[in-house]
Amino acid sequence: MVPLDYEHPNGTKIQLAVSRIMHKTPDAQAQGPMLVNPGGPGGSGLTLAILGEFVPHGAGDAYDWVGFDPRGVGSSKPALSCIPDYAGYNRPFYVPVTPRIEQTWLKLSRSYAKACDANQHALLGHLKTTDSVRDMESIRKALGAPQINYYGFSYGTYLGQVYGTLYPNRLRRVVFDGVVNATRVWYDANLDQDIAFNKSVKVFFQYVAAHDSTWHLGKTEAAVERLYYREMVKLIGHPADGKIGPSEWTDVFTQAAYYVYGWVDVADAFAAWVHNGDASGLVALYGGPPFDDNGYAIYLGVSCTDAPWPSKWSTWQRDNWRTFAKAPFLTWANAWFNAPCFYWPAKAGRPVKVDGRGVQSLLMINETLDAATPYSGALQTRKTFPHSVLIEGVGGTTHAGSLSGVTCTDDRIAAYLQTGALPPRKPGNRSDVQCDPVPAPEPPAAAAAKSASTGATRSLRNTLSPTIP
Repeated sequence: MVPLDYEHPNGTKIQLAVSRIMHKTPDAQAQGPMLVNPGGPGGSGLTLAILGEFVPHGAGDAYDWVGFDPRGVGSSKPALSCIPDYAGYNRPFYVPVTPRIEQTWLKLSRSYAKACDANQHALLGHLKTTDSVRDMESIRKALGAPQINYYGFSYGTYLGQVYGTLYPNRLRRVVFDGVVNATRVWYDANLDQDIAFNKSVKVFFQYVAAHDSTWHLGKTEAAVERLYYREMVKLIGHPADGKIGPSEWTDVFTQAAYYVYGWVDVADAFAAWVHNGDASGLVALYGGPPFDDNGYAIYLGVSCTDAPWPSKWSTWQRDNWRTFAKAPFLTWANAWFNAPCFYWPAKAGRPVKVDGRGVQSLLMINETLDAATPYSGALQTRKTFPHSVLIEGVGGTTHAGSLSGVTCTDDRIAAYLQTGALPPRKPGNRSDVQCDPVPAPEPPAAAAAKSASTGATRSLRNTLSPTIP
């Protein structure tokens, strides 16, 4: 139990769901609790207590791995839910090419914000990152630990940055994977994402073109990209299988812009639709409805109140159309994903000015073309935390992909967790260690040539892919 409002500690209490897997070493060798956050915001962290078993060489065995559902999430009580069927099939086109489309999305965004307020009005005012940071400190106290270790993915890196600013002496060993730029939260960060996603999806299109003998969708990146947009436009008013309109189409391909893990599945679905009119693969990849209403609601609850958003819709219009001109792939999809913030009933605060000078040890991982947390954010955080070291997955597009079997990266994480020693920090505004990125999958034709005895490497991503945003 923790206070809903830490300014009134004796007032209303809420419940945090916490899980723990104890250390496997003798007590004398134990390294203390390791709290884990999967990102989002809005991701459930209960299952991440198993993270330790994915650290190579038994380097996670000395820690008590502690997962938790942040306030409002999952098994924590109360959990926020707004409109469970909000993201159905065949929604309006993301790009507001007509005033009617724009007004439809604005109406939907307003309705979602109103539903959240009606369902959990009191909670909405206490969902800032600073509230979750104080919850982490409550967990530390409940564990009776003088310090915690911390492993944060994506938004979890921002949570860790704010915790390290407010409680620097409470952090021991820290890993950030997919690093948020704390100077850009959250409106500007989304515009940054739009540019980055446009780059990362082009890398996927290039992969499809390189394997044209498998998918026959174009021999160049430009050809595959033209086909992508041509097929998207055809779906306006004519959804595939009555379900996959242009917005659902965008959502399916966004998966490929986030991670390499599903590239074959997305390319297979793309080819099946283009060549055979078969939408079953697209429908399976879209996956909804229902969608993760709780995760989305908390994403908004945190993002809308951590920092102010523009109060004039004309500002949103101007910025998104300007960005769309350079990066059409995801700009308006991302705008509408965040548009309930324009109507959000809880007051926004001012973000903490992150200061990492008091954190004595931090290992960061970021791939060069990670779209969800652009690489510039990792460089900015490296400046802000002078005792940090950055591992770069050179040229990679996968978001928060550590412990996925890349030896260069994962062995360094293991060594750090075992000894606390970081790789040497290099001068300049750059990464300190360069590793291969998470590898792209081999297409079916190439994979078939391999020995049937070659099994898939067990990875964190294979096990927890729905969990980590």
